[in-house]
Amino acid sequence: MIDKQDHTPPPSAPDAAEVAWSRLRGLTAARIGLARRGASLATAPLLDVRLAQAQARDAVHAALDAARLAEQAAALGLSVLTVDSAAADRRTYLMRPDLGRRLGPEAAPTLAASAGEYDLVIALVDGLSARAVQDHAVPVLAVALPALRVEGWRMAPLVIVRQGRVAIGDAIAAELGAGAVAVLIGERPGLSAPDSMGAYLTWRPRSHTTDADRNCISSIRPEGIGYAEAAFKLVFLLREMRARGRSGISLKDDSGTTAVADCPTGSAS
Repeated sequence: MIDKQDHTPPPSAPDAAEVAWSRLRGLTAARIGLARRGASLATAPLLDVRLAQAQARDAVHAALDAARLAEQAAALGLSVLTVDSAAADRRTYLMRPDLGRRLGPEAAPTLAASAGEYDLVIALVDGLSARAVQDHAVPVLAVALPALRVEGWRMAPLVIVRQGRVAIGDAIAAELGAGAVAVLIGERPGLSAPDSMGAYLTWRPRSHTTDADRNCISSIRPEGIGYAEAAFKLVFLLREMRARGRSGISLKDDSGTTAVADCPTGSAS
């Protein structure tokens, strides 16, 4: 009988470079040290990038389920209003950012009916990732609202905005008579985060308010800044805004945890 020998070559040990890249990839969601075949990416990372691109496009075009979000927010003890921006549809919203910063024709009367003297209005805005607001806004508010209530903030009705951008919060605050506004909005999707939410906080918003007048907590999602930390940051910054009478670049976060940046370029502003 002839013995059959196994001619399968033994697996080669990974080289030092691959070991180093593997360790670094364990520390970040960024795509680093990707395998290549010739002048192109290898098949597996190439397909992964294309999937991420498709998920980012889907996030930009997805519609906000405003009714479900309103129901979830109402369960937190909030009265809820739903309005539209001046952008009539998603295509217009993407082509005309300026319209996303303005209230639609029916929004002002809806808000005016609930106008009063409030310390704060919270706006949930679809932005460039409705999924982000749909998934992350209510869990953050569930942590933040009890602290705000203990501190005596007079809360305006929560406002849900379809086809909106950051600056629409200024118009909402003006219509409702609120001294500050917190806009929770879906940020521009990236290849590693199609569901990132930002919180933009402005003290005494006016028609001429700019991004330099806002403070921002970015990358709110379980894989980024978690719900509890985001809520802590939100309450801390609002408290400091009220105590110091200002927001934006003149107000820095010194709470001692994850840094809060001024508004990033990736926002749905």
